[in-house]
Amino acid sequence: MENILSGATLGGFDWSYIFVLIGGAISLFASMGVKNAYAKYSQIPARSGLSGASVAEQILRKNGISDVRVEHVNGELSDHYNPAKKLVNLSDVVYDKCSIAAISVAAHECGHVLQHYKGYMPLKIRTMLVPIANFGTNIGLVILGGSLGLGLSPFLATIGIALFSLGILFQIVTLPVEFDASKRALEILKEYEILSQDEIIPAQKVLKAAALTYVAAVANAILQLIRLIIASKGRSRLR
Repeated sequence: MENILSGATLGGFDWSYIFVLIGGAISLFASMGVKNAYAKYSQIPARSGLSGASVAEQILRKNGISDVRVEHVNGELSDHYNPAKKLVNLSDVVYDKCSIAAISVAAHECGHVLQHYKGYMPLKIRTMLVPIANFGTNIGLVILGGSLGLGLSPFLATIGIALFSLGILFQIVTLPVEFDASKRALEILKEYEILSQDEIIPAQKVLKAAALTYVAAVANAILQLIRLIIASKGRSRLR
């Protein structure tokens, strides 16, 4: 590893880009996995006959949450919970669909609602990190671009890498938040008998595939960070 860090080129080719390619491949594989899992189980109707929106509304009602609305949002798997507006946004393939996959995703988003209302600490930390992570990622890349592309001070590159790392911290904190939301979703689906026991297994597969996209995002970000460190060290040797 030390030899790699000391010089990233071989025959004029920057081999540090291999980290970018690996990260991209991991992200692509995870994305394909969740799409395939959703496509498969979106074709299997739930015996309850409930839509994603109906399930979300039922979960919120049974937990005494009356100030969160369930609304439709355009897109495919663009589902998310907006704590600022207190909205559970369900996508085209979830909102009015009655499949096991749609119900699983809707329950997952309600898992985030429960985290919010029960003061789940990792969610609080992630929320606090949002502006910091956005600033760090954007400004960090600008500083790195100036340092590496224009040959500015290596110290600036170090600052850029440190700022970029804030985005990685945000993604790492996101992992327990997403896994916990899926855990809550499965427990709710069982407890409220929204899905039968044999339907829970497909639901687990859908949520597991979705969770792996977040793991892939962390891996991809770390690999990008390694590449940036290599590029920074290589530039320092040329000064």
